[in-house]
Amino acid sequence: MTQQPLHVPVMPVEVAGLLAVRPGMVVVDCTLGLGGHAAMMAETTGPSGRIIGLDQDTEAITIARERLAGFSGRLDIIKSNFSGLGAVLAGLGVTGVDAILFDLGVSSLQLDDPGRGFSFRADGPLDMRMDRDAQTTAEDLVNGFSEKELAEVIFHFGEERFSRRIAHAVVAARAGERITTTARLADIVLRALPRGYQRNRLHPATRTFQALRIAVNRELDILGEALGQAFEHLVPGGRMAVMAFHSLEDRIVKERFRSLAREGRGVLLTKKPLRPGSAEDADNPRARSARLRAIERI
Repeated sequence: MTQQPLHVPVMPVEVAGLLAVRPGMVVVDCTLGLGGHAAMMAETTGPSGRIIGLDQDTEAITIARERLAGFSGRLDIIKSNFSGLGAVLAGLGVTGVDAILFDLGVSSLQLDDPGRGFSFRADGPLDMRMDRDAQTTAEDLVNGFSEKELAEVIFHFGEERFSRRIAHAVVAARAGERITTTARLADIVLRALPRGYQRNRLHPATRTFQALRIAVNRELDILGEALGQAFEHLVPGGRMAVMAFHSLEDRIVKERFRSLAREGRGVLLTKKPLRPGSAEDADNPRARSARLRAIERI
């Protein structure tokens, strides 16, 4: 058996509590990853429950299948972006589910592999595709977008106030040679920023990389589509929880949940997002920015 990467699910107790996970439930994990949350929910819903896991990353699916092998009789793992949730459930003959979880953002598996191009901490190709079968890479955007398009992406998806300076520097740099690696892009970003520029604990290139990743994977567009599909597939009394790791995602979730509550279709289970406790922050630094919201269908 191959050694699995260490994976610690974020806020597992809070997720289980908000979703009211119990035996016999049909649960969908829309972002299966390495199977941490799914394993917890499979244990709790057994022996008659059913877990349906979606992920668009083939490598993650391989690891999750191994980790969850003991639940294979009541587990379905499907390679799909969560925007395909409706089609996946129809294909499985599932008309309603009791609980749905979204754990958004890039996974530890993706961040820690330089070959995926999500991080500038080790040099790698400018890829950033969560689904390696997708066509568009970060390299395509960095070298193909106009200066205006780059500035807009970095500003809107990265909330970077120096987006125009960065976009101008990228266009100037690629005129000499195509930008193909994470290290070179990070260096260009650093050189574009004012001398002495700092943003608390964040590396100065963090927001630019975040913006490109969101654009490559169409994360915000797809999230809006998926939340609507997911809610429609909940049975009355069914619950949906979404864990976001930056403000843009969380804003979409908050607005969608509040809209459903105003329409009288759902009850908010979290008026404000739950955050990890200090102990979890200390043990799992990547949990620090997590925001967890949940809603129950009426």
